[in-house]
Amino acid sequence: MLNPHKTKQDICEIGRRIYAKGFAAANDGNLSVRIGDNEVLCTPTLHSKGFLKPEDICTIDMKGKQTAGRKPRSSEALLHVEIYKARPDVKSVVHCHPPHATAFAVAKEPIPQCVLPEVEVFLGDVPITKYETPGSQAFAETILPFVKMTNIILLANHGTVSFGEDVERAYWWTEILDAYCRILLLSRQLGRINYFPEEKERELLSRKQALGHSDPRNTPEYQNCDICANDIFRSSWQETGVARKAFEPPPPMRPPAKPAEPGSTPPDDPDVETLVQAITDRVMAALSQQ
Repeated sequence: MLNPHKTKQDICEIGRRIYAKGFAAANDGNLSVRIGDNEVLCTPTLHSKGFLKPEDICTIDMKGKQTAGRKPRSSEALLHVEIYKARPDVKSVVHCHPPHATAFAVAKEPIPQCVLPEVEVFLGDVPITKYETPGSQAFAETILPFVKMTNIILLANHGTVSFGEDVERAYWWTEILDAYCRILLLSRQLGRINYFPEEKERELLSRKQALGHSDPRNTPEYQNCDICANDIFRSSWQETGVARKAFEPPPPMRPPAKPAEPGSTPPDDPDVETLVQAITDRVMAALSQQ
């Protein structure tokens, strides 16, 4: 069992880091830590995350109902509860509005993969949800298609939510993502970004697996995916309105197709599908720059 007072102090410390980094203006953002089967410590609403005290932290149950605390719980507590219910391994959730990452959420621009080694090892593909009004149950449920395959999600037109085994680890994913998004935007101003070659990306995925970090691209289900093309969450793009406009797509990087069995019906050629998608992405990127 976690020490509730020590955990409240940890929440306050991460709140100060979030505020100092400019990830939560005024009263923005919320943090929580699960300390029991039906007990979650949660930051209060309308309170700056830079000036929290342990006595400000409230307690909610796994339905989002407040059970203790002198101040009302965060208006977005339902988002945290949905993550805890979907991911029993998660003990902490951090939601805030880091500017560079949130810019991608506002533009609904998929975050390019295969650019920085650290990001490939620690983050992988980052999905973008569809938009719903913050604080609602519908908003909380927007993370459900993605939450089991990642530890950080972009909330459309809103911000980020990240989660992990403790509040510091949950916050780290946000800091890594925002630093990466800043680098991407600066690189774009210089003209372009350059992608890893396929063999180097596969080396990173092997290293990631050896370090014990999960990635859907290392599972049999996605063994034939295009490893640098945001393939893991691409099926959600039409519903969420995500489209590549600001960044050119990477070259296709997927395993070669296996030869067809004699007398069998040839399957759809994945390389043709990838080529069509790459051409579409490049045309859309060109049109957006006119």
